[in-house]
Amino acid sequence: MPRFLGLMSGTSLDAIDAALLHVDASGRLSLEQTHAEPLPPPLRQRLLRLCQADSVSFAELAYLENAFCHHQASAVSRLLDSAGLTPGDIEAIGSHGQTVEHAPYGHAGGPAYTLQLDNPSLLAELTGCTVVADFRRRDLAAGGQAAPLAPAFHEAVFRHPSEWRLVLNLGGFANLTLLPPLDSELQVIGFDSGPANALLDAWHQRHRGGSFDADGAWAAAGSVDEALLERLLGEPFFHRPPPRSTGREVFHLAWLESHLTGKERPVDVQATLAELTATSVVLGIEMARELSAAPPASALIPCGGGAHNRDLLGRLARRLPDTALMPSSDWGWPADWLEAAAFAWLAWQRLAGRPGNLPSVTGAAGPRVLGGLYFP
Repeated sequence: MPRFLGLMSGTSLDAIDAALLHVDASGRLSLEQTHAEPLPPPLRQRLLRLCQADSVSFAELAYLENAFCHHQASAVSRLLDSAGLTPGDIEAIGSHGQTVEHAPYGHAGGPAYTLQLDNPSLLAELTGCTVVADFRRRDLAAGGQAAPLAPAFHEAVFRHPSEWRLVLNLGGFANLTLLPPLDSELQVIGFDSGPANALLDAWHQRHRGGSFDADGAWAAAGSVDEALLERLLGEPFFHRPPPRSTGREVFHLAWLESHLTGKERPVDVQATLAELTATSVVLGIEMARELSAAPPASALIPCGGGAHNRDLLGRLARRLPDTALMPSSDWGWPADWLEAAAFAWLAWQRLAGRPGNLPSVTGAAGPRVLGGLYFP
């Protein structure tokens, strides 16, 4: 009974998510166990500063990489203990690492790049498991954006024989996957639609404290500032055709503040950010449908932390009256664990010598086997 373990830390940097994936003899996938390893606030703050730093010392990089890796190893150990397993029961760990910068269009005229903080050699040493890591740069080397990678996993678990479906990951940033029916010759389309929790959380933390706006209650108490929304939607990224991906390099508090007049109520800015997320998702859906001549999808499957944001889901439901919002748990995949499970699946693909990317999503020159192997 092959088992693969996926590790993922997203842009929120609140925890390292660990998901144990079981693969049966027919290749059917199931989620067996999960664990979230919180990152200590001091480490989280140093990592956040790194993600927005213009320069950093080698000593700081080494410290953060090793500290992050030890928390990854702790996540693995605690998950295995709770599952009653040993390292020998795991075929491989799929380690995403922590993205510190993602620049698929390059920077200041330089080459495209994506950087994940990770130490797979140390992780293999600490856990006694084979590790698959550095998934993104192989796609980048083939001319792709290196992101998003999750749509290939979405295809594996959510594609339907006859229905069009959408999967929406609402993490720090939102990415969409449009899944044609299995009986269609059309390709899967996927791309980042724009910011999600990254801006909502940061604005909430500045004005209310706490790590996030639970249920979107604060956003729901405000009113959308239509003039501000229009200014925010003028960002060129929202009008760029796919393949496309983004991150904190584009969308951050300084970007938001550059569009403020200073007269806005903070609660109205929060409401406007929620509307920005919903609007940019719908614009992305319209773009994907236009590219594939698709009818309205029968279901939109939200996942990631934003899948718990009642206010945001309400905004989406109002804008998508012909599409049912259906929880990913209906298919046995709880919303919080899809991304970690995706990297467990990518580790399985790597050991089997199968491609992990979708060129129709990333823009790569073709399918590529992703990730390097690190043995214990």
